[in-house]
Amino acid sequence: MNAIIAARITLRAPGPYPPAMSTVAPTFRDVLEARRSIEPHLDPTPLLHQPTLSDLLGAEVWTKHENHLPTGSFKVRGGIHLATNLGETERRAGLYTASTGNHAQSIAWAGRATGTAVTVAMPEGANPVKVAGTRALGAEVILHGRDYDEAREWIGERAAEKAARFVGPADTELIAGVATYALEIVERLPEAEVLLVPVGAGSGACGCCLVGKHLNPALEVIGVQSAAAPTQQRTWAAGHPVTAPMETVAEGLATRVPHEHAQRMLSDPERGLDDFVLVSDAELEDSIRLLIDHARTLVEHAGAAALAAALSLRERLAGKRVVLVLSGGNLGSVALGRILGGAT
Repeated sequence: MNAIIAARITLRAPGPYPPAMSTVAPTFRDVLEARRSIEPHLDPTPLLHQPTLSDLLGAEVWTKHENHLPTGSFKVRGGIHLATNLGETERRAGLYTASTGNHAQSIAWAGRATGTAVTVAMPEGANPVKVAGTRALGAEVILHGRDYDEAREWIGERAAEKAARFVGPADTELIAGVATYALEIVERLPEAEVLLVPVGAGSGACGCCLVGKHLNPALEVIGVQSAAAPTQQRTWAAGHPVTAPMETVAEGLATRVPHEHAQRMLSDPERGLDDFVLVSDAELEDSIRLLIDHARTLVEHAGAAALAAALSLRERLAGKRVVLVLSGGNLGSVALGRILGGAT
């Protein structure tokens, strides 16, 4: 580990995590506490150098394999941190949330690990692989609404009726938890120059900004969203909430309503994103194929977003040390067959 980074981590020793901080920006200290919560449950994920992708991009390319986690997604880090720090009243009432899939499996996995009941609303057209995975982890799954936001509004009302905790996709505890993967990146590769991260609700990107800018202010953090669901990117660019059409096939990037809490962190002039780019769904699927061929790994559409962005930014990234966050790998066989069938 870089000596400066080691010193910073030593000086900022973790303390108890404050309760009920779902809309307060987490601190680096919170991330250290989250790592303490997560370590008994999850191993660090691989950070691998990719020689052929490096040749393709003209850069030194590394991949962070969050698709190797038990639920196939980075989000389980946040779920574990939140669930292990619940008060007894919250635990008895259970957790309620909404998701297109990866967040649902995160909270379900954490609920099973901590003995907490979980109820999840998922859109009626949700990925059946993710629905089955969430149910297999012991959560009650209710299919409701056309998209994530309709499911969220409905289950939020049910949680309020029962005085139970509704878990949003970018709550403070979740951001602190998922930020631990950024901590693993910077500790393993302190000389990284650019970090490309997918943005759906924004917790992963917030975590990358929080850790990256704290430990290496020169690190460039670039967010990526589908051009077919650009709400978060347009909101970031405009500096005020923008609602855009949501037509992407990338479930993990399918955000129709901007997340205010995440946007405050992503838009911070000193500690937020350095840039935020859009890629097409076709570019996402090209990148899924490239990652199978060059990295021998399977990702979902959101998990391919970082590579898709790197390809579009090839000239800007030339000669740099670049980390691609492969955020998830929950791609069903039907979708994979269609994508591979479209290869040229």
